[in-house]
Amino acid sequence: MFEVFDHTADLGLRVEAGNLSELFSEAARGLFAQLLHNPQDVAPVCRRDYSLVATRCEDLLVDWLGELLYVFETEHLLFHQFDVQVRDTRLCGTAWGEPIDPQRHRFASEVKGVTYHELAVEPCPQGWRAELILDV
Repeated sequence: MFEVFDHTADLGLRVEAGNLSELFSEAARGLFAQLLHNPQDVAPVCRRDYSLVATRCEDLLVDWLGELLYVFETEHLLFHQFDVQVRDTRLCGTAWGEPIDPQRHRFASEVKGVTYHELAVEPCPQGWRAELILDV
């Protein structure tokens, strides 16, 4: 589950999931839900594999979302399905999506980046929670 919260001049994203792998998948879905009004219409026709290592879990989340945003900006690919495995500070993941189709994809916000401002990744009663700010 993810939800958006108000943040001055930016956009806050709060994510909860049962484990870290699900948290990173849900955070990616949350990111693309801010880019598009209709992220569910993104077809899983192309695949991208990712392997990332960071020093902290928070850094890994920023790197993961940053990589997805980079591919969106440079290759004009949208993603909607994610299979992510997180162990400690290592991520192996796959994202499925398709090239942007202006006839079908309705854009919402322009997300410029994922920030470290007020970034948190921590255990919670439901499993794990992350809060992050997207620069819009």
